[in-house]
Amino acid sequence: MPVVRPERLHPLAVALYEHAGVSAGDARVVADHQIDANLAGHDSHGIHLLPTYLDRIGKGHIVPGAPIEVLDETPTTARVDGHWGFGQVVSTRATELAIGKARQQRVGIVSVFRQSHVGRLGDYPLMAARQGLVGVMMCDSGRAPKQVAPFGGREARLGTNPLSIAFPSDLEAPVLIDMATSAVAGGKLLVAHARREPIPPGWLLDREGRATTNPADFLAGGAMLPLGGPQGYKGSALSFAVETLAAVLPGLGFGVDPTGRHNDGAFILVFDPGAFRPLAEFKAEVAAFARYVKATPPAEGFTEVLYPGEIEHRTAERRRREGIPVEDETWGKLVALARAAGLEHLL
Repeated sequence: MPVVRPERLHPLAVALYEHAGVSAGDARVVADHQIDANLAGHDSHGIHLLPTYLDRIGKGHIVPGAPIEVLDETPTTARVDGHWGFGQVVSTRATELAIGKARQQRVGIVSVFRQSHVGRLGDYPLMAARQGLVGVMMCDSGRAPKQVAPFGGREARLGTNPLSIAFPSDLEAPVLIDMATSAVAGGKLLVAHARREPIPPGWLLDREGRATTNPADFLAGGAMLPLGGPQGYKGSALSFAVETLAAVLPGLGFGVDPTGRHNDGAFILVFDPGAFRPLAEFKAEVAAFARYVKATPPAEGFTEVLYPGEIEHRTAERRRREGIPVEDETWGKLVALARAAGLEHLL
């Protein structure tokens, strides 16, 4: 498995997107999100997706340069139509809109529909946290093919339906919750399949509804399980709530569109903690709370307790120094795409 420096991957990604007709600005936004996901250890949302995005551009499922239309706007709310543009571009604009409203009115809520895959969800709440605001985002794949069986079921009827929350604090590493409401993000199954690695029990059912540790069963019609294992009804309920806010509320609907077009809906909430107490006090106490949690004596099999977002921060620091591991299958696809585009000099 090659290990590639991020400063080598980024210009390659930008150039491949530009070759596919994406503007330089939008290509940089998408590449930024993908490389940041790799740095944080979320390889399922990183450069691994570049060939998929190029394929979706070719099929018309992603429309580079699509207009971003703000609808139904009030001082604190808005609904955004992405017109099938890159999710990273549309959701960045939508988050900026919510941040602007929170700056003016203490709270901003924006829903988004008709955008492509948004990538790593945590990037967007972090935009708010870096400005001293609390950011919340939920996302759903609209009426794209589903991946997750509701608790007690054997057929996929839900998306992975992730949610993310970021808090400002005085800590070096951001306090960030970024999680699917399924047992695992779908991209992690694809990465495991590409690396020929088994997956843990409790992630997946095969097409007959039997538990499996073979990621290939996912591609053969299996269904992921909701978060929670034996208590998967909790993950299933969370998934229902996310889909209601991120898909039903903006008007995406539910179920599966037979065209198979991927369509991420989003619900973005940004608010100013300074509305409740001085920001400096809040940030200091969030940091103190994280340190209190970290001081918990570790259980057997663990060396320390981590607060949410800490492991991603450490992983990013290490990968900036050492490089990003790219599975052989993905690297082979990138090499083939670069050669076909005449970009061998960037490999």
